[in-house]
Amino acid sequence: MKKLVITKNDANQRIDKYLKKLLVNAPSNFIYKMFRKKDIKVNGKRVNEKYILADGDILEMFLYEDKFKEFTAEKSIYEVEKTFKVLYEDKNILIVDKPAGLLVHEDANESINTLTNQVLSYLASKNELDLSRENTFMPGPVHRLDRNTSGIVIFGKTLAALQDLNEMIKLRHCIEKSYLTICKGNLSTPRHLKGYMVKLEDKSQVKLVNKDYPGALTMETLVKPIKSKNDFSLVEVTLVTGRMHQIRVHLASIDHPIIGDRKYGDFKLNKTIKNTFGLNNQLLHAYKIKFVKTIGTLKYLQDKEIVCNVPKQFEKIVKTLF
Repeated sequence: MKKLVITKNDANQRIDKYLKKLLVNAPSNFIYKMFRKKDIKVNGKRVNEKYILADGDILEMFLYEDKFKEFTAEKSIYEVEKTFKVLYEDKNILIVDKPAGLLVHEDANESINTLTNQVLSYLASKNELDLSRENTFMPGPVHRLDRNTSGIVIFGKTLAALQDLNEMIKLRHCIEKSYLTICKGNLSTPRHLKGYMVKLEDKSQVKLVNKDYPGALTMETLVKPIKSKNDFSLVEVTLVTGRMHQIRVHLASIDHPIIGDRKYGDFKLNKTIKNTFGLNNQLLHAYKIKFVKTIGTLKYLQDKEIVCNVPKQFEKIVKTLF
């Protein structure tokens, strides 16, 4: 029999969801079979899959140790150099400035030096993360930025904070996210862009489609020009929806592509920009978030605003072009 103590970061969730995270290599039907066979107890009593775990619960499973090891994944924290900046931190959340070029999550080519692993290493170095005390929970980001987009990323440090942040993201209009970018052309008036997109599965790209296209997702973007000069515009972009490459494809769709954007941009212009400034990718920076409507454990963040300065290269390009 395997016995586990539920911690606060594993509490307040259904037991079947918890077991799917704990026994990550086990088939779902194996987990539900354990419930049917009454092989799972909490505090000495048999429970069904809908049971909500509480802090301090004693979970018992009729599962041999070798099978438990087979079904669980080995957890580790990589010691990686911290390249992000801390913008705000409290006991529940961490808000950081991600440099361009750093992945938020691992991909096929990079599994160690990611923003998520840097944050885990940072928290462990402060004794705020101890894997020996956590059965399934790991702090994590609630949204992502493209590898070559810089700026603000929000992490939940507790399960309750992650749950509340994810709910706020899902509800929309709770967390306002704004970006700065430089695009081609003189954009003189604010624009409210709406459309539909689909992801191209064979490429890491999206395309605009009509609303009747199978799998079409809505996109909505607010664009506010700040400066325009010499056929370039510095603009503030605020997301209403948060789709993959949304800002990049929306600006390109109105003939104002982001400078340096190798997927949706003006390739001739990009070459000139690269030769002049050494810019190899889209110049896009997530510079501001505002907690417009907060819930649960994060109510104290109501109306809080976090601003992140643009990188030095961005600043240099602005001074030169405008």
